[in-house]
Amino acid sequence: MNTESKQSLKKSFAGQGQDKKFVAQMDEVFRAFKNQPSTMLMVSVKTGILRANICRYVAKWKKQGRIVEVKNELCRISKFPARYYSTDKKLFPISKQTKLF
Repeated sequence: MNTESKQSLKKSFAGQGQDKKFVAQMDEVFRAFKNQPSTMLMVSVKTGILRANICRYVAKWKKQGRIVEVKNELCRISKFPARYYSTDKKLFPISKQTKLF
């Protein structure tokens, strides 16, 4: 195998370890929000995951309908107004749309 082929193989597999890391982070953050409604800062402190990553995950899950804002009050850590999120389906608001079937 020539050098060029080896380099292209390295490039194609280079990000796989990072992908697994981010998937594991997403799972951990999802569980943290499911266990207890929390702010992004609270989850960051609890898990040790950067708040920027948590913010990215929350934005993605909002688009997918997998996370909701359950309240807006002072964060226990920062003491500033913040949104509390949850991934627990029991805390999702009841849909106002009537059932079709």
